[in-house]
Amino acid sequence: MKNLFHYIQGDRAIWAIVGLLALFSFLPVYSASSNLAYMYSDGNTIQFLLKHFAHLLLGFAILYGVHKIPYNYFRGLSIIALPVIVILLLITLSQGTTIDGANASRWIHIPFVGVTFQTSALAAVVLMTYVARYLSRIKDKEVSFKETVLPLWVPVFIVLALILPANFSTTAILFSMVVILVFIGGYPLRYLGIVLGAGLIFLTLFILSAKAFPEVFPNRVDTWMSRIENFTDKEDTEADYQIEKAKIAIASGGIAGLGPGKSVQKNFLPQSSSDFIFAVIVEEFGLVGAVILLLLYLLLLFRLVIVVHKSTSFFGKLLVVGVGLPIIFQALINMAVAVELFPVTGQTLPLISSGGTSIWMTCLALGMILSVSAKREIEHKEEKEENPLDILSEAL
Repeated sequence: MKNLFHYIQGDRAIWAIVGLLALFSFLPVYSASSNLAYMYSDGNTIQFLLKHFAHLLLGFAILYGVHKIPYNYFRGLSIIALPVIVILLLITLSQGTTIDGANASRWIHIPFVGVTFQTSALAAVVLMTYVARYLSRIKDKEVSFKETVLPLWVPVFIVLALILPANFSTTAILFSMVVILVFIGGYPLRYLGIVLGAGLIFLTLFILSAKAFPEVFPNRVDTWMSRIENFTDKEDTEADYQIEKAKIAIASGGIAGLGPGKSVQKNFLPQSSSDFIFAVIVEEFGLVGAVILLLLYLLLLFRLVIVVHKSTSFFGKLLVVGVGLPIIFQALINMAVAVELFPVTGQTLPLISSGGTSIWMTCLALGMILSVSAKREIEHKEEKEENPLDILSEAL
């Protein structure tokens, strides 16, 4: 056991929380996949369990490998990765995949391995790292809004504009996280107000253009608006079928739940193993299980605050906030959707829901956080002499 702890470094509490969430995920994923097994295969649920295990195994390999990298290197890597992400988003958007006439181009197929990958998830991690890098560069400097437009806001809005047509919820969450990060990073509030206004104007123009010329480019504006209308409309409609089934599942769970694998609503609830897995968890493990799960995410948030406090690097602090806060935010949104406190968004429950991209990108972000907590940084002199990626970062 001591040899094992020798190889894994960083905040041990974060390692424990991640391990507990991953181990627990097998129960609801295996249970919720039963209806998928009978609908789309021969009823064999083992294959879904093995697939989830493979996703987690690769995720932990990413987590372990990334946490071994000195976090200083993520500065330069974000500059290299940003244009790659833009290209990947363009390729994803250009596929023109539609569902009922709406843009559904969110995934690209990785050649030879037959795996699909959601590019917006990787884009979120890269963009937040890039923003953290820039904010650390202008720390204690007097900058004008004009000086920050090209190096900071143009990349942000390009990435967001490429995600928006197919995934409004991810765009909104990512923009919110960027705003929070730049606020924490000390960006002038008067400039931030300009950015918020520009973002609102851009979104308004996009919605008006999409409604006026729907044949020009497929989009999901009608889907977004219907979800908001269904959320605000208290009358039962056919469109809020998912929420109704989720509420039934939660109500059936009671205090202690029906027991592992005994969920009934998983057979009727769409996306029961991903977007609405929290409803299945509450039905099977009750209020007790839901509270324990929520406390684990809140404990993870607490440990992120500890890592931020202990970090001696301003970039390290911003990096932890930038890639760590979205994990907690996404988890809370997923839970809020299931209990009808938030409109349906399609956001998964980190480390619990099935789906390779979500698990891998969460592990990537956690690996970066653990790198900061392990103080995997090179000395200032070595940083200037031996880190070409950071030299590139400073040049740009």
